[in-house]
Amino acid sequence: MSVEESQPLISHLIELRDRLLRAIICVLVVFAVLVYWANDIYSLLATPLTERLPAGATMIATNVATPFFTPIKLTAIVAVFLSVPYILYQIWAFVAPALYKQEKRLIYPLMFSSTFLFYLGVGFAYYVVFPLVFGFLTSTAPQGVTIATDISSYLDFVLTIFLAFGVCFEVPVAIILLCWTGITTPEDLKAKRPYIVVAAFVVGMLLTPPDIFSQTLLAIPMWLLFEIGILVSRFYVSSNGEGQED
Repeated sequence: MSVEESQPLISHLIELRDRLLRAIICVLVVFAVLVYWANDIYSLLATPLTERLPAGATMIATNVATPFFTPIKLTAIVAVFLSVPYILYQIWAFVAPALYKQEKRLIYPLMFSSTFLFYLGVGFAYYVVFPLVFGFLTSTAPQGVTIATDISSYLDFVLTIFLAFGVCFEVPVAIILLCWTGITTPEDLKAKRPYIVVAAFVVGMLLTPPDIFSQTLLAIPMWLLFEIGILVSRFYVSSNGEGQED
């Protein structure tokens, strides 16, 4: 590789480093702002469970350092969560110069919509799913069994549910990408609708606690988002076709 050929590569690597540093600094700044309220953030996250615990029951910490590290861990995750729009902007700013016009027209709204849908999935889990799931689980404890959830186990549990719902709410984005790249078409997906509905309930069964409420609350939104994805993908397929004709 000649010196002239290596210069663009070096400049791209320097730009990538700078944008990664900006993203990391953003996360660190948000974390520094929030860390003072780490315990309050955890209390807010635990509210759907604590409000449904039997009278006198509380959450517990089984390890000595857990009361300190668990809220800190949650605050770090929240910092990343809140920094996602800025992180995505840095990714977009890095890759945008290499994209064609029609690719920019697709990717920019998809980045925005995918972020919104992930946040929507997390919000749906917190405000709709958790109250129903924890209300059901705490009411089914055998007589004589005291409910005392470990704070670290609870955090791992809710983060898993958040991730499951956040990812599953990305169904429209996945469908648009599949149709835009020509892997499938809206008509093919409509023909496979019965299988998609069954698959949604299977995914709900695998990713949620073993109760019918949470499984249904994940499966039904996935099915509705699948239908939305089919509707929206028609516009992207049409736009792509026009772009190819041009």
